[in-house]
Amino acid sequence: MALLGLLRHALWVLIAVVVIGLGVFVALREPAPTKPAGDAAKLEPIAGIGGPFDLVDQKGQRYTQAELLGHPTLLFFGYTFCPDVCPTTLIEAEGWMKELGADADRIKVVFVTVDPERDTPAKLGEYLKSFDPRFVGLSGPRAEIDRIIKAYRVFARKVDGKDGEYTMDHTAAVYLLDGHGRFVGMINYQEEAAKALVKIRRLLAMP
Repeated sequence: MALLGLLRHALWVLIAVVVIGLGVFVALREPAPTKPAGDAAKLEPIAGIGGPFDLVDQKGQRYTQAELLGHPTLLFFGYTFCPDVCPTTLIEAEGWMKELGADADRIKVVFVTVDPERDTPAKLGEYLKSFDPRFVGLSGPRAEIDRIIKAYRVFARKVDGKDGEYTMDHTAAVYLLDGHGRFVGMINYQEEAAKALVKIRRLLAMP
């Protein structure tokens, strides 16, 4: 009886080993789950963000919302005295343009100041000389800047410093607009370049 019990135990051990072995074999043959390519959120028009404006570009030319029609646009709000967020974002935008190659000519990058008291068109022109020459800078009367800030639901607040100096807290994301001027999504501040480019290429592919 003892021998029979021992044989039964050995048989169960053998069965367990075979089952585990088959499981390992199957697991090794199954491909590991992969993260789908292009995991950026789907882009689609979102109502209630955007609207008419009447500003001036760095060349002193009138620039309205009509200029945003017919091509995708990357719209960014900031100011030339910004110590970090604005230059960082514009440098990243230059990198996106280089990665896009010839497709970069199909898209506009527009930088709107939230500090028109200091950022005149001439000041914007000097500032943008350090970046891609295709970039557009917009300024204008405070009332018009407030209008576009409100239309795009941008956060912008003056922060007083010493001796009359000040900085501006502001929304740091890049707005994505389709060829109809509709808001369809955002690129977050310092978002991974690969994810940002997925969004931009999807923007370019939109009808």
